[in-house]
Amino acid sequence: MILILFGNGVVAQVVTATKDSPLGDHDSIAWAWGLGVTLGVYVAGRISGAHLNPAVTVALAAYQGFPWRKVLPYVAAQTLGAFVAALIVRVTYSDLINRMDPGHTIKTQGIFSTLPGNGGDGVGIPTAFLDQIIGTAILVFVIFALTNTRNNPPLSNLAPVCVGLLVVAIGMAWGANAGYAINPARDFGPRLASFVTGYGTAFLDQNGDQYWWLPIVAPVIGALVGGALFKVLIDRYLLADDSEPQPVGREPVTEHKGES
Repeated sequence: MILILFGNGVVAQVVTATKDSPLGDHDSIAWAWGLGVTLGVYVAGRISGAHLNPAVTVALAAYQGFPWRKVLPYVAAQTLGAFVAALIVRVTYSDLINRMDPGHTIKTQGIFSTLPGNGGDGVGIPTAFLDQIIGTAILVFVIFALTNTRNNPPLSNLAPVCVGLLVVAIGMAWGANAGYAINPARDFGPRLASFVTGYGTAFLDQNGDQYWWLPIVAPVIGALVGGALFKVLIDRYLLADDSEPQPVGREPVTEHKGES
């Protein structure tokens, strides 16, 4: 929810601003999404590991020992948080959205969910699909590097900042083809929220094709690819040290002294 409050919020601010009074641009969007990640991890990191992203949760289960039985509950919580946050943005920005786009069309749909080519022409579904695989593979590969205690990572209290900067970098380098969803909950939760609040074509792209599935399927594939590449290219060469603390992102373990 914290992530989407900042992410959808900044896009709403930029999209609904007038030409005479602009309130941000692509860079402000990229920075706000990254800061949203950082702040979301600080809020939830101690309790849940703050995956924030179903694709990351799946990758952690596949490669880092996160319990598979907890994947679906985590995904449900991530999606619900995104849905609630998007509703808050939708209601708060309703006057400005109605002023710019009273029909609730593709013109402002990008506030809540991604589109191929960010709603423009020239980017097909195959390119958008590949883009989301690559972007999410980069995300998971670097997250695994940043949170592996055998890889000289940042101190745990700085890991959220570094992960946020990673999202900023992805947004600045990989945002043109498909809006860098790289997170199924980040896209589907707000997409559903926009649908139930008046966006009748929320599940379609600007060409009228079904698009909602792409930011779900492609990021999961990308996360598995990125995690596998990290295991093969980096993790296997790191020296094992069982005395190291648990990596950030895994399910927290609480120890009670004096109890067996």
